[in-house]
Amino acid sequence: MFKSFRVGSVLGIPIRLDITFLLILPVFAYIIGAQVELLLDLLEPVIPNEIAATDLTDGSLQWGLGLAGALGLFLCVGLHELGHSVAAMRYEYDIESITLWIFGGIAQLTDTPEHWRHEFVIALAGPIVSIILGGVAYLPLLVLDWPATVTFLLAYLAVMNIALAAFNMLPAFPMDGGRVLRALLARNRSLPRATKLASEIGKLFAVLIGIFGLFTFNIILIGIAFFVYIAASGETERVMMEAALRDVRVDDVMTAADQVHVVTPELSISDLLDRMLAERTTAFPVVANGSPIGMVTLTDAQQVQDFERDALEVRDVMSRELHTIGAETDAMDAIVQMQEASVSRLFVVDRHGSFIGLISHGDLMRVFNIMQQSGDWERVRPGDR
Repeated sequence: MFKSFRVGSVLGIPIRLDITFLLILPVFAYIIGAQVELLLDLLEPVIPNEIAATDLTDGSLQWGLGLAGALGLFLCVGLHELGHSVAAMRYEYDIESITLWIFGGIAQLTDTPEHWRHEFVIALAGPIVSIILGGVAYLPLLVLDWPATVTFLLAYLAVMNIALAAFNMLPAFPMDGGRVLRALLARNRSLPRATKLASEIGKLFAVLIGIFGLFTFNIILIGIAFFVYIAASGETERVMMEAALRDVRVDDVMTAADQVHVVTPELSISDLLDRMLAERTTAFPVVANGSPIGMVTLTDAQQVQDFERDALEVRDVMSRELHTIGAETDAMDAIVQMQEASVSRLFVVDRHGSFIGLISHGDLMRVFNIMQQSGDWERVRPGDR
């Protein structure tokens, strides 16, 4: 997803809109408005009373219907994601946010469900909400006669919610159906193995969805297929990494301070370049009085003119942006922190802020590769979840 911003909260869950949502909303509104007559023909079997197309296309009415239909559809998508969130909260999982974007919505849990039954219920909750919303939209049509515009909108939302539930139940991990599949596979398999199998099935469905989208010239389906394929790969890697690094702490992986080449802020740029050449490294942590104060790289040093390199010191060019982590922190949290800060290493400090080591993305990847080769990523068994 791209940049998003918060618009409110429901049940304490932040609701966010991705910038792509603002781009796709008018597109959806236009498509619905431009196809009112075609949609009316498709909805005719579920509309109790006959509606004339002219009742929906008079003046600019069809464009108003398009906007109302698009807003109503995304509202239902938000409620679908809220269904996932409420089910997750029942099992005491925290919800980071619900975000609406170009391909619908995402309820972001802070943790992967610990038991297969939890994931099974959480994954089903969204489609169940969509089915209920479809019924809620359709029942009024059976009870009362409504104006043509209201009848059209209710019928449209009823059908779209049922279609949304059905589409989401395709076993294309990480869509809802794919998560249901993973939950069922995890009954007698480790989580990583269940995820890997569900991911492969999900990629197959992504390819099929993409091919169908190409033949029908449906850009949205092509985009969804691409997203499902990429997300399935990313989820598999994340779960396998979580399993491999389970119970591994930062101090199990880090390079201890006495093995880290550091520089002081008083070192001249000329001497810094000599150190880089001698020690074959392009970056040094900067430490003063036992505490980290920054990082200096070859790029920083190269910005200094030749005639200034003896006069200027490391403190004059170093980056003062510090990213620190505690030694007892889980190794997986270190990866998350690196990703969020877009850095490749973290300073490891004790409770007093003293520098005790350095942990890099490469350190974590080496441990992950060793665990994977040894089969230790299989340690998470169904009984553990």
